[in-house]
Amino acid sequence: MATRVRPVSKRCAVIGGSGFLGRHLVEKLLDRGYSVSVFDIRQSYELPGVTFHQGDLCDKQALLSALKDVSLVFHCASPAPSSDDRLLFERVNIRGTQTVIQACLDAGVQKLVLTSSASVVFEGTDVKNGKEDLPYAKKPIDYYTQTKIEQEKLVLGACNKPKGFLTVAIRPHGIFGPRDPQLVPTLVDAARRGKMKFIIGDGTNLVDFTYVENVVHGHILAAEHLRADSPICGKPYHITNDEPIRFWDFMSEVLVGLGYPAPRFHLPYTLVYGLALLLLLLTWILRPVMSFKPTFTPMRVALAGTYHYYSCEHAKEHLGYKPVVSLKEGIARTVASYPHLRRGA
Repeated sequence: MATRVRPVSKRCAVIGGSGFLGRHLVEKLLDRGYSVSVFDIRQSYELPGVTFHQGDLCDKQALLSALKDVSLVFHCASPAPSSDDRLLFERVNIRGTQTVIQACLDAGVQKLVLTSSASVVFEGTDVKNGKEDLPYAKKPIDYYTQTKIEQEKLVLGACNKPKGFLTVAIRPHGIFGPRDPQLVPTLVDAARRGKMKFIIGDGTNLVDFTYVENVVHGHILAAEHLRADSPICGKPYHITNDEPIRFWDFMSEVLVGLGYPAPRFHLPYTLVYGLALLLLLLTWILRPVMSFKPTFTPMRVALAGTYHYYSCEHAKEHLGYKPVVSLKEGIARTVASYPHLRRGA
């Protein structure tokens, strides 16, 4: 049996490196002197020092070519949370992650850092300063969350110090920033269609929004602290801006920054949630004859009308984490990066 060669320490792979978070992570790793192998289903850019490998996450042989001589892997591939394709979530987040773990073991990778989600402990009711010891959601709010729970369990359960394979999970919440394909474009689209006039609930609910550079910072800190004698092995860590903000204040700052009016009319939370449930029921009933996607889903209403912010104390203690970009600065940078979405553009 051939002996396993220890890969070089400054070579890493980013699975999902063509995505929003993945590309920001790749750029920061290059700044820190890493050479980077990217594995993704598509290639969206070119950068010096980056080798691209296109392929399916469930194809172990394709993955192995991207993991050659790699000691550290970041796994941040996932379908968009707003998708309702259950089979796709299961294929990528569960089966794909099983393949990633096996490929890492076969390739002699020593460290695997997973991009998980703080929503794995969120059930649509208030979470205030939630810590990592909260139980996984028994009633996940959507397929994305349901499969992220299974994914996190797989990765953390694969941590094996005797075999020299160490894992850790980063749980960001409400990621935003330049090149974000979800939050800001969706918000602007709703504003342009006149659907951002209303505040769901009393508008006092605090939530975490996390600037993408802080999420990247948390990932790299986790990778560089991941050693056999470290308390972080096999553990999840919340990474946020550590500045909870009223959900509707954040939305208003982005909208006003881009020239749109802030929402100002209040709707009762229970009424809107009830309507969202009714619409969901109608989509199921009518699915055989017609297909439509309601704007207000129970998940979106819950995210807009409840408290959901998380403690970063463990990340501060074990990773030396603190945000590198403030929320105010993050919002300013994000708004400035979308001139084409400004009102009248």
